[in-house]
Amino acid sequence: MAKPAQIPGLAELRVQIDALDSQLLDLLSQRARLSLAVGQAKARAGNARVYDPAREAQLLASLAERNPGPLNAAHIEAIWREIMSASRALQKRSSVAYLGPEGTFSYFAAVDALGSSSRFVPCRDFDEIFRSVASGECDMGFIPLENSIHGTITRSFDLFSQHQVRIRAEFYSRIANSLLSKETLLANVHTVYSHAQPLGQCAEWLRSHLPHARLVSVSSSANAAQRASQEEGAASVGHRSMADALGLNTLADNIQDDSSNWTRFVLIEADSNAPSPAVQNAKSSLLFTVPNKAGSLSSVLDIFSRHGVNMTKLESRPMKGTCWNYVFFADVECCIDAPEYAALLQEMKDACSSVRVLGRYPAGPHLDSTMNSKGY
Repeated sequence: MAKPAQIPGLAELRVQIDALDSQLLDLLSQRARLSLAVGQAKARAGNARVYDPAREAQLLASLAERNPGPLNAAHIEAIWREIMSASRALQKRSSVAYLGPEGTFSYFAAVDALGSSSRFVPCRDFDEIFRSVASGECDMGFIPLENSIHGTITRSFDLFSQHQVRIRAEFYSRIANSLLSKETLLANVHTVYSHAQPLGQCAEWLRSHLPHARLVSVSSSANAAQRASQEEGAASVGHRSMADALGLNTLADNIQDDSSNWTRFVLIEADSNAPSPAVQNAKSSLLFTVPNKAGSLSSVLDIFSRHGVNMTKLESRPMKGTCWNYVFFADVECCIDAPEYAALLQEMKDACSSVRVLGRYPAGPHLDSTMNSKGY
């Protein structure tokens, strides 16, 4: 094999790359100074928001349109997410609560979505995430709402009714689950640990390949990997990177029952009286209750139909403290609290017992890194 010094033209190419790296460093420093100026301008105007998902979505879309290659769109997006993450940290290093410990699918999805410059705070469960955000202990929270195979994470929906938080952004992450164990043979596995969602996502594979194994639901996929690292005959379903972290063997990759397997995450913050910024390609989420009488839900659905607004999700959850009454969670494709939808919102308030807008935000990007498998 030829040594680098023996490869014709290599030294000259490296000189050119070094020169471009110096230019990039200068440009990144200029960008950072402008980012600091943006933060100062916001502070003078009384705007404490550092993270602006609509602005970042517009920037990434513009870069994708102007990208001449050979870097593909996913590479450009990953690079700029880290640049924007570092820029936000210059203004303020925001704290983000997530389902811990470090190594869960939520952790890797949050880093992919927000960049590595945020301060990620592990929480024991969803309740702790919501409490820490509502109380101001953490600036934001990163929570899974639903999975394309296993459905709704019901606890997340219930907690919106219990805490004054709102949604700032959404992200979709592709899931690729792996089976991790100290064992080297699948036949030696008799117990499989994971969070209930990954176990559900891989139910058919587990029934087919480990029909006699005991399936045990635990608090997170990272906790499952830790248990598997300490027990003979145990395995975990989770993120492949935990194998290297804990010295486990990867017995199987991509064991989810459907290759088109995605988890929808939302970023939440404490509710406030500050108006939500205008959003292009917008979605809104809301909670509402209706009178317990015939046709009440149908009349609400008719309101959206008459105004030409598409409803993409409708979820009912039992109302705490009552029997057979329900709170409805809905996603709609519009800025529902924008002036042009004032009539729609007023009709909602007239038809419902209660209405609460949980936020408006850009329709989320689909993050599909080939280096990290993601779910939660």
